Amino acid sequence: MPEHLTLLLDCPVVIVAIFVCGIGGTFQYGFSVSVMTSPSAYIKELVNQTCVQKYGIFLEQWQVSLIWSFIVSIFCIGGLLGSLLAGSLTSKLGRKKCLLFNNFVAIFGAVLMLLSKTAMSFEMIMMGRFVYGINSGVGLSAHTMYLIECAPKKLRGMVGVSIATFLSLGKFFGQLLGISELLGTEKEWPWLLGFNGFTALFQLLTLPFLPESPSFLLLVRGDRQASEKAFKKLRGNKDYSDEVEDMLEERAALQSIRNHSVLELIQNRTICWQLLTIIVTFTALQLCGINAVYFYSFDVLRAAGIPEHKLAYVALGTGLCELFISVASFIIIESTGKKVLMFRGYMGMSAVLVLLTITLYLQHRVSWMPYCSMVLIFIFIFFFASGPAATTVSLPGEILTHSYKSAGYTLGCTINWTGLFVLGMLFPILVEKLGDFCFLIFLFFCLICGAHVRLNMPETKNRTALEIAAEFEKMHCKGGASKEKNPREGEFSKTKATETKL
Repeated sequence: MPEHLTLLLDCPVVIVAIFVCGIGGTFQYGFSVSVMTSPSAYIKELVNQTCVQKYGIFLEQWQVSLIWSFIVSIFCIGGLLGSLLAGSLTSKLGRKKCLLFNNFVAIFGAVLMLLSKTAMSFEMIMMGRFVYGINSGVGLSAHTMYLIECAPKKLRGMVGVSIATFLSLGKFFGQLLGISELLGTEKEWPWLLGFNGFTALFQLLTLPFLPESPSFLLLVRGDRQASEKAFKKLRGNKDYSDEVEDMLEERAALQSIRNHSVLELIQNRTICWQLLTIIVTFTALQLCGINAVYFYSFDVLRAAGIPEHKLAYVALGTGLCELFISVASFIIIESTGKKVLMFRGYMGMSAVLVLLTITLYLQHRVSWMPYCSMVLIFIFIFFFASGPAATTVSLPGEILTHSYKSAGYTLGCTINWTGLFVLGMLFPILVEKLGDFCFLIFLFFCLICGAHVRLNMPETKNRTALEIAAEFEKMHCKGGASKEKNPREGEFSKTKATETKL
């Protein structure tokens, strides 16, 4: 058994925290992203019925499609709002309380979904999607911060991958529960859309038994006794003195420093490379082409001869593939390293996008070409799940010191939601104008991000935020080499001087 997996098994409370936070955290995001495909026809019918019976308006097909598009995309608007709120909520309430209160938001959204058909109101679905977006936006940041701060330093990469694993699990469950044998029927679809409420209720009942983030208790609240009590509950009999010492050193370097805003994060030139890394990686996460590949998967499967009524079942394979690879990445990340996985992922995705463009262009000319496209789709998902998906979401919590973490997650998640919304609005136009060559746009973002990771980002494995900051400085400053012997001391003095000016 790998060393890091053995270490994780010695911390059973951390394992429980991974599961409890995941089910009520990024699982909700993944489920909401994939769940709307199956009941789309029933929701469009409800839109028609509502307008006829309540308003006496007979809608044309393009009007129904426009309302449907808004129902789907309003989730991103809610997610953007949730991301903007997450920073202040996690700083004021704490990571654990923020997650707890966030469950009430999801339960409210679920109630709207469950009653929408009975009330003959597509507006309730629209409002429910917006509320789900707020829940997912807050949950994405709070879930990530809580887990990264609760995990042992040697396991932060592995625990960070679990965030993406539960997102993939949510996507897969959205596809699975949406099949006609389960909840994807005309009678049961409101229960499908309301499923988020049950996962939120599970977290609401179990999360109170877990401690607050030790890092938050010590660095924000200044309560060392409560922090050590939380550490003891999370680690059991394991020694955690080194982690306390690291936090005390960070607190000494950043003493009397409050949590900073996104604007202050952007204005601080001493962490400009960390800021650029967050912007580049989170932008590429949405614009790397994964959503386009999923969109094209149905066309490719049709061209390969898969019957229309079996497409949903075969498409389950894509979600299952992403889930399995995410679990595998959970095991190997600590031995491989975050930088290596991210770089390999983007380079592999770049190569696949070129080949996929060629095979899609030729699929109507060569009979066996759709099968090549189908294989390439699964290879692309492999590189995405083992690279960007496994490493990006937790990145701000690893490369930024505690006073900038909330702002870093807010910025990263805001970019994520904005990118998802823009892509959803523009991708149909790109497909219409560029056809199969639309993938070349995503190729550009993959190459840029891969180059940035290779040239401008240090490895984060088994390093504190201060050590990573010193490594960034050594990579990009001419005088960085002189500080190599004692990078922490140089970072402390520089951080103090900078924060004094602020």
